[in-house]
Amino acid sequence: MCQSRRAERVALCAAFFVAAIFLTAPFVARHALAADGHEPIGPRTSAPPIGWVQFCQTYKGICDTKPLPALDVALDRTALGNLGRVNYWVNHNIKPETDMDHYGMIQWWRYPDDGVGACHSYALLKQRLLIQAGWPRQALLMTIVHEKDGEGHAVLTVATDHGDYILDNLTDKILLWSQTPYAYYKRQSQSDPNIWVWIDGGRADVPTSSIRSH
Repeated sequence: MCQSRRAERVALCAAFFVAAIFLTAPFVARHALAADGHEPIGPRTSAPPIGWVQFCQTYKGICDTKPLPALDVALDRTALGNLGRVNYWVNHNIKPETDMDHYGMIQWWRYPDDGVGACHSYALLKQRLLIQAGWPRQALLMTIVHEKDGEGHAVLTVATDHGDYILDNLTDKILLWSQTPYAYYKRQSQSDPNIWVWIDGGRADVPTSSIRSH
């Protein structure tokens, strides 16, 4: 019963939150694959990470998309403020819990509709809220990184004309990717969310389940 009430509260608050921040972010076409402030993108991976495959099996409509031109958000003070509000709201309204404790599985990428989730669930919800608020899908990219201890972790990359910024459940700060303490491995391509690309030479897959509080 408590879990059900928490899920209802999160869903209701999310709906009001999206309505409050609804603003189609201005965007610009990306003219280069890499530039100052952007993650150094490599070739396409052989397959999406297993977590994304799981997600698409659960949310087939989300993954049934067509390729689109790469776009960056035109970052201004309003857009940056909205990113901060989304990051803070999700970080403080979702209860952290590993997939093993929550579902009895090492990894299972899902929206935290019951108000509970691991790092990838935080990032997926932030992506969904921003898309619902009118932000372009091509600029909101699920990203896998490694922490200093080698543990896998998932964050949301927001591609902007001032560089790639990171929304992270371990901090309320909105930082450029290069200002974070992570080694970057792979992320969604900007044109197609079902195609993933290597970042900065990354070539390893690990489960993503970081739950430490920020």
